[in-house]
Amino acid sequence: MYNYIFFTNMLRVLDELHMTKQELADKSGVSISFLSDITTGKGNPSLKVMEDIAKALQTPLPLLLESTDLDPASLEALAGEKMPSSLPPGYVRVAVVLPEHQAFIVKKWAETARKKLTKV
Repeated sequence: MYNYIFFTNMLRVLDELHMTKQELADKSGVSISFLSDITTGKGNPSLKVMEDIAKALQTPLPLLLESTDLDPASLEALAGEKMPSSLPPGYVRVAVVLPEHQAFIVKKWAETARKKLTKV
């Protein structure tokens, strides 16, 4: 799960900075092939690699590990290919900002969905 959040935020920041993956590779010391693996969900970066990428992006690592609100189409456009889904058909992952009372309800829904998914 953290890989998905990390590479989604990494792609978002790359886009915001108008930086290419090659420029990120040069600044971070992470190979372009491994960056490509990370951004397609195939790579499993260590904490050290994530830290090197965060420094190259001039972004605190905790911000790259926060849930993302990018929709799948935007993420695929940034990555340049179709992203693998970690969820079964009929489920989507969302990140939202809500008032406390609405967040309480949504958290209960999420808890119910997680229980269903773990039974599958």
